[in-house]
Amino acid sequence: MTRTTLAGLVSALALTTALAACGGPAQVKSDMPPLPASATAPVTYARDVHSYAQPQIARVRNVALDLTADFERKILSGSATLTVAAEPGATQIVLDTRNLDIRSVKDADGKPLAFVLGAPDPILGQSLTVTFPAFAAGESREIVVDYATRPDASALQWLTPGQTAGGQKPYLFSQGQAILTRTWVPTQDSPGIRQTYEARIVAPADLTVVMSAQHLTPEGENAGEGRKAWRFRMTNPIPPYLMAIGIGDLDFAAFDERSGVWTEPSRLKAAHDELVSTADMVDAAEALYGPYRWGRYDLLVLPPSFPFGGMENPRLTFATPTIIAGDQSLVSLVAHELAHSWSGNLVTNATWSDMWLNEGFTSYFENRIMEALYGRDRALMLQSLGWSDLQANLRDLPAGDTRLHLDLTGRDPDEGLSDIPYEKGAAFLRAIEATVGRERFDAWLKGYFERNAFTPMTDVGFLRDIRQHLVRGDAALEARLQLDNWIYQPGLPSNAVAPVSNAFVPVDAAAQAFHAGGPASAVPWSGWSTQERQRFLGWRPASMPANGRWLSNAQLADLESTMKLRQEGNAEVVFAWLQIAVAHRYQAAVPTLEHFLTTQGRRKFVLPLFQSLWAQGDWGRPIARRIYAQARPGYHPVTTGSVDDVVGRP
Repeated sequence: MTRTTLAGLVSALALTTALAACGGPAQVKSDMPPLPASATAPVTYARDVHSYAQPQIARVRNVALDLTADFERKILSGSATLTVAAEPGATQIVLDTRNLDIRSVKDADGKPLAFVLGAPDPILGQSLTVTFPAFAAGESREIVVDYATRPDASALQWLTPGQTAGGQKPYLFSQGQAILTRTWVPTQDSPGIRQTYEARIVAPADLTVVMSAQHLTPEGENAGEGRKAWRFRMTNPIPPYLMAIGIGDLDFAAFDERSGVWTEPSRLKAAHDELVSTADMVDAAEALYGPYRWGRYDLLVLPPSFPFGGMENPRLTFATPTIIAGDQSLVSLVAHELAHSWSGNLVTNATWSDMWLNEGFTSYFENRIMEALYGRDRALMLQSLGWSDLQANLRDLPAGDTRLHLDLTGRDPDEGLSDIPYEKGAAFLRAIEATVGRERFDAWLKGYFERNAFTPMTDVGFLRDIRQHLVRGDAALEARLQLDNWIYQPGLPSNAVAPVSNAFVPVDAAAQAFHAGGPASAVPWSGWSTQERQRFLGWRPASMPANGRWLSNAQLADLESTMKLRQEGNAEVVFAWLQIAVAHRYQAAVPTLEHFLTTQGRRKFVLPLFQSLWAQGDWGRPIARRIYAQARPGYHPVTTGSVDDVVGRP
């Protein structure tokens, strides 16, 4: 992978000082600790095939947004002031945009600058090339891009009041990962080009604005004409996909002095009670791998159309309401998003080809948090469920897509979002831990986060770090670890070890007995955890019938009735049951399926169910088309972009 070093860039701290001198939001004291030396050192840039940017020539160091939310027109409009650093003599900077209406580009004095939009690409969008007088050594400048988003911006979802819990007020939220920030912010949208940001957001006065940044005006400021302005600042440099916004009828409840939850008022108590262990998770994470570097850790529980389980936006994790199960059984998702505060937000994959450096590390770290708080048995159950998902991916995906380092040239980076970067990545780290011992592995991993804090990471950089600080020239250890095989070869190396959960032994026995013809009433369902129920519903006979259906209609009816699956409120359990029902063309479950697909838009659930329906040909495809036509208007573009490829656009 080609790398070019960019010298002479101003540091993030120098930018913060300059902004403060201009009277901007940086005058307000930050609640975040100072950056380590790694964040201000010269950066080596990996080539990113998903960005038009040329950071080795000129790059964005800070983004200052001044935007107004227009809910009637479904647009954000205003300006983005970009602080730019460049090599001496540079006369252009290249930005990433997609479906933005660029109205003008000016310098800090208001003088127009020439700009050109490149030809549109269905994945990358358009380059925005801005021309300016040649840079001097060590110089930084501001350029002001005046623009507006479009109603179909892929990062943004504008919800009508009827799509919210309260039913009275509209809602807006963003989802930038992987390369969707360019649909609402004109910047260099590459995870390897970290940027600080600040924002002034104007919205209707009866709504609250939150962002993935320090909240400088918690009550908002009068902006006239029934509107308020809200100000934010992020002084830690972050990858652009972590810029995030939410606007709606929101209320807040604290867990402790540095963490709490935002959501719609009618859902606040349930969300608080479900997620109250968040404060303990932060403490457990810090005990494992060092201090939390972002100030606050809050959550925003979004409306059901949010396309992911969670999104690790710094200071404010966005979360799906499908984790509110009533028994704290799905809080491992919070542990995952919190772990991203180290693996992903602190040390970030430089390109999406190495997303395992985010997701594999985070999945491993998540499980360590769960073990610390809930014990080894629960952690092993979660590992085992993840291992089963990994085996399915290894079986179903092309061999090239089972490598950790992916070739995503010419592909949407979302195509890499399988269980491979998550579960194979986590298995890789568990294999290292098993080889060197937990104490030695933890010391290396804690040091890895500290040494590389606030910087991008590549496969080569990871290998350099682990060889220097853990392997240390031990040829025998190097051979046992099989580092290169894990990253660059398909499948699993010989030192991969399947996790074994003793808690699943009786679950598997109950599943075998039921599938052999035993009654559902003999299954100890009521005494099982969510993970045990998932295991039971995920069990399949070793030898499948040719038609792929291993249960009779009578068994399905017995299972549905005895386990009360029509009334089940746990989304993971409902999803597991519906996968069985669709595979068997079980007509009685179609109302449950329709309700599930039309009341939440989490892609993890939605896409596989539509794929399963589509695979059922003349039975499933008419059902898929009918339900999708009803459900699609309520899904986020991230979800519709995937399901459209399966069902087609209604």
